[in-house]
Amino acid sequence: MLVMNNYINGKLLPSLSGEMIEVLNPYNQEVIGTVPKSTRSDVEEALKSSQKAQKKWCKLPAQKRASYLTEIADLLELHKEEMAVLLTKEHGKPLTQARDEIDASCGFIRYAAESARRIEGEIVTSEIDQEQTWIQRVPYGVTVGIVAWNFPLALAARKFGNSLVCGNTMIIKPPSETPLTVMRLAEIIEQESSLPAGVLNFITGSGSVVGDALVRNNIVKLVTLTGSTRAGLEVFRAAADHCVAVRLELGGKAPFIVMEDTDIDRAVNAAVIAKFNNCGQICTCNERMYIHESIYEKFVAGLIEKTSELVVGDPLNPDTFIGPKVNKAEVDKINQLVQKSVEQGGKVLLDMTPEMKPTQNGNWMYPIIIEVPNNDNILMHDEIFGPVLPVMKVRDFDQALDFANDSEYGLSAYLFTNNAKNIMRAVNELEFGEVYVNRENGEMINAFHNGFKLSGIGGEDGKHGLEGYLQKKTVYMNYQ
Repeated sequence: MLVMNNYINGKLLPSLSGEMIEVLNPYNQEVIGTVPKSTRSDVEEALKSSQKAQKKWCKLPAQKRASYLTEIADLLELHKEEMAVLLTKEHGKPLTQARDEIDASCGFIRYAAESARRIEGEIVTSEIDQEQTWIQRVPYGVTVGIVAWNFPLALAARKFGNSLVCGNTMIIKPPSETPLTVMRLAEIIEQESSLPAGVLNFITGSGSVVGDALVRNNIVKLVTLTGSTRAGLEVFRAAADHCVAVRLELGGKAPFIVMEDTDIDRAVNAAVIAKFNNCGQICTCNERMYIHESIYEKFVAGLIEKTSELVVGDPLNPDTFIGPKVNKAEVDKINQLVQKSVEQGGKVLLDMTPEMKPTQNGNWMYPIIIEVPNNDNILMHDEIFGPVLPVMKVRDFDQALDFANDSEYGLSAYLFTNNAKNIMRAVNELEFGEVYVNRENGEMINAFHNGFKLSGIGGEDGKHGLEGYLQKKTVYMNYQ
């Protein structure tokens, strides 16, 4: 069993409380590791070290800061297989998908390092003689990254890479459900890297104690969170006490629109991948389907056939596509949603749940496809975050757009059609931060990942994501 410590000021330290949080393997409920149940005093130590380190860190040339990030990415690649296996054991995602997450994490860190030469200022004309106006981009200072459990390592890397290269320091709070892989990276950084002490801290514990102490402290100048809408709103309110800058990537309820002129096989394949990858535990996943009535029967038949081929089981087995859910509470929540949907007129078209599951006490949730009679069904509005897919007919594109926008979320949306006019209408009328046209999900590292409405504020990736870790300072340079 792994026993992890916090990483504070360049050292691996237990919590002052002496208490630990047990991490369970969702495959069989065995305890596979522990992490500190940190206190507000632990948080204070991390904040002080981060504040002290930032004063020197921000004075380094950006390219020098980038060299430390490149070193971390190299070390992560060196430990790829070990990290992937650990991620599979604590999370339940299949090993192939865990390897993909390690690769993505390295990609985020390397892209941030490459961005060192993309930090730019501006010179604008002045109305005063012999004067220039400079707009500089400068770091915020001490930043906090709060990470969700569905992609813990990738989300941590996505945040600290950009933050550090911009001259900030960062404290990462991993999720209590899946902290081990992130904290193993902290160990690797402490043991094998040359990163200066205090530049990057990792501290574990509850959101109500550690998260709250981080967000409410006046040392912190920016908080970036990926997580539930509920958690994001709590952070938003808490950050207001000190007017802390906030970046939030929250829940999603992505509509998947399929029109009559599409390639049905291609759309089916994309729908299955976008729904069931990572057991449906992706904020951008296909959460509700609107299928044109003229192709509905053929499409649903293909969807059921393709979904039925998916293998659910031991995530360390190379044939497995869906592993267990992250915890029992998630399974119970989804089962309640399914029950409520059926009470509201939903019809179960496919339920792959077997009588005998791979383990007796694993967090097993099998693919379920439910036909719903209208857009008021609970599965069309509440975030599922699991392998349950609601489908319904629409008569035309206008109805599909109306139903898609009838949501408090606005992260991702999908459209399958070859009609250029409808594609452009979707670009202009869909109320979502990103739209996937004729393909499954998977945002690009050099694009921009952001949500509208209750799906968040700010965003990640690309030059606009980098910009989120910089603030602007205006200098009126008079040289008379």
